[in-house]
Amino acid sequence: MENQALYNYLIHLADDSVVLAQRLCEWTGHGPFLEEDLALTNISLDVFGRARAILEYAAQLEGKGRTEDHLAFFRNEREYTNVLLAELPNGDYAKTMMRLAFMNAYDFLLYTELSKSTNATLAGIAAKAVKESIYHRRHSFSWIERFGNGTEESMHRLKEAFLDTWSFTGEMFECHAQFAELVKTGVVVDPARLKANWDKDIRDLLQRAGLTAPEGVYMHTGGRKGVHTEHLGHLLAEMQSLPRSLPEATW
Repeated sequence: MENQALYNYLIHLADDSVVLAQRLCEWTGHGPFLEEDLALTNISLDVFGRARAILEYAAQLEGKGRTEDHLAFFRNEREYTNVLLAELPNGDYAKTMMRLAFMNAYDFLLYTELSKSTNATLAGIAAKAVKESIYHRRHSFSWIERFGNGTEESMHRLKEAFLDTWSFTGEMFECHAQFAELVKTGVVVDPARLKANWDKDIRDLLQRAGLTAPEGVYMHTGGRKGVHTEHLGHLLAEMQSLPRSLPEATW
């Protein structure tokens, strides 16, 4: 049972990363300028690399002979358990960076705690992710401040981006009973414990950018249970098309 719970937890982590990375890589070749195009592409590659390490470990735990590629490319929409925030369409650059800032702040806190896990493999994966998250967070935060302190148009876009994404942030901190024993033994972290620090980090950022987060906003949920927006199916169809068309291909 513990292995099954850990497998499910790893799938949660990996699905967040796979879907976010796929969204980010859609900007490749379309960034606002060359240096930023390369920077966001590199962030996407970092997040894909993290997902691969997590899925490789999950496949080992599962013990059914599947690989990380099988788990990424041959599960359907309802089998994915990423948060809804990750799958939202990119929109303009302000929306992409707002989503990224929310998730980067969460990832930094999450993987910092997971780097102390009593599970050595998970702790090792998390330790590498923390180092990358520091850069990712700094990058997305700098863009939020740039938009907020730029022109009237950039502030307008930032406000629209905030309104489009804020109500999807609560799902990251949901507690799930199936992981209670793993939390108790120090293998994983209860995401609810991260909420206070995340709130402070994000509210400080928003203040520097000239925004204020409202209270009492309804938060969308369902992704952790495999209930997604209409956007995930389209994303997976594109991401999985080649492996499903040529399942025996090697590279």
